[in-house]
Amino acid sequence: MIHFLLASENTPFTIALVLMVAIGALELVFSLFGPGLSHLIETGLPDLNHELGDMAPHDAHALDDVPSPLSKLLGWLRVGQVPLLILFVVFLTAFGVIGLAIQFALANLTKMLMPAPLAAIVAFLGAVPCVRTGGGLLAKVLPRDETTAVSEDSFVGRIAVITNGTARQGSPAEARLQDQHRQSHYILVEPDVEGEEFPSGATVLIVEKHANIYRAIHNPNSALVD
Repeated sequence: MIHFLLASENTPFTIALVLMVAIGALELVFSLFGPGLSHLIETGLPDLNHELGDMAPHDAHALDDVPSPLSKLLGWLRVGQVPLLILFVVFLTAFGVIGLAIQFALANLTKMLMPAPLAAIVAFLGAVPCVRTGGGLLAKVLPRDETTAVSEDSFVGRIAVITNGTARQGSPAEARLQDQHRQSHYILVEPDVEGEEFPSGATVLIVEKHANIYRAIHNPNSALVD
């Protein structure tokens, strides 16, 4: 089996599966010390929903009204419904498994392996529909932000709860808040006051926004809740 996995004809698929495992390990490590890797990537990317007209990310059919072919392709691939990193992991998994399955079946039938470029094309064509199908299933079970075209600037003045990690200046942590529609959003928060820390479970008051990071202070009034 090791010889099969390391065969040059299977290199693209073995690399894809190794990369998938590496991403999973990094996600675990990042989650232990603060926001998950997928969340950091999402917050560092342009707001796709804003560029597509502030449509709800969970509305798969809304993208069909956008004339741009790219927007339709992204909507078909579930981009905006599921974090990009998760979709990438689904693609890597499907690409690797399909490619190895094809090569394994071919080796049993003909005692030969398909050339890597040709096998990669076949596996790619099989993996793309898997991204749509897998993304659709994950969109139903993953927590998500049920947005209603709410401006992120409106989060200032709201109470948030630290959900993952300990927030320090220069090392933000993930927090959850609710907008005026009582819909949840996950943001990155760091203390506004140098030297303060917000452990997981702490309630804080959002006071300002810098780029993708929100500054907060300790909740000044226990009557204020998320």
